[in-house]
Amino acid sequence: MKYAFITQHKNAYPISLQCQVLGVSRNGYYQYRKNREGRLEDPVHQEMIEWVRDIAKSSDDTYGSRRMKKALNVLGYSVSRNKARKLMREANVQVRQRKKYKVTTNSNHKQPVFENLVERQFDIDRPDQVYATDITYVWTQEGWLYLAVVIDLCTRKVVGWSMSSRMKTQLVCDALQMAIWRRQPKAGLIHHSDRGSQYASKAFRRLLKAHGIEGSMSRKGDCWDNAVVESFFGSLKQERVQWRNYQSRYEAQQDILDYISMFYNSCRLHSYLGYMSPNEYERQLVEQKKAA
Repeated sequence: MKYAFITQHKNAYPISLQCQVLGVSRNGYYQYRKNREGRLEDPVHQEMIEWVRDIAKSSDDTYGSRRMKKALNVLGYSVSRNKARKLMREANVQVRQRKKYKVTTNSNHKQPVFENLVERQFDIDRPDQVYATDITYVWTQEGWLYLAVVIDLCTRKVVGWSMSSRMKTQLVCDALQMAIWRRQPKAGLIHHSDRGSQYASKAFRRLLKAHGIEGSMSRKGDCWDNAVVESFFGSLKQERVQWRNYQSRYEAQQDILDYISMFYNSCRLHSYLGYMSPNEYERQLVEQKKAA
């Protein structure tokens, strides 16, 4: 920045000469210097800079200016998105760049499939009404680690998960069993997935029937029919996995567990939820229900 150059080298050459060479006015330089010194002396401004660094660190540098603004607002700092962007620049905070990932599903099987009961209607007003699920994979130095998750479409909360070195039916059964054990949903819950062979298996269908859960499946080859879970997998990989070099499956399991329980469910500001975390949004729904 031209003004910054002058500030840095103001004792080397006359300011008038530097202004002339760099094409800036003396008044502009002194105004810049006044504003800069004012910011350095403002304790609130310095507090915000420190908070920006702390927020960036706790989010693994995944928050852009929109989420940073919301986080600062929650802390009591009334800043605009443009102000948040400037604070991030001043704090030398940069958002990690995203990579693209390809999703694959083995739907070439002869098992019966469920009707699509969700039809991309992802806006659910109560928890434990519709769950969405899918499988993804993470590379480690020991080989692939497969992850199955179950997400509540109302709160976007990950309510069940399972990890294994093999992509078998037991993987998805364990994830749903965890969700059932933790949430105790009533009969009539809709469970939505793709047409993968694991979800169409006899064992998984028996599990659904035993708990009065209705199966639902997306159309063949249409990832948008299960967009909520695909979005979660994108966030997991872009915000955590792609920045790691897992030496073992166990290391990857622990890191993914930390992401789900300690960051995503508990802290991550979700745009769909009005920039609340899934846990906070769920608590708000419970309080509203008690007050009604």
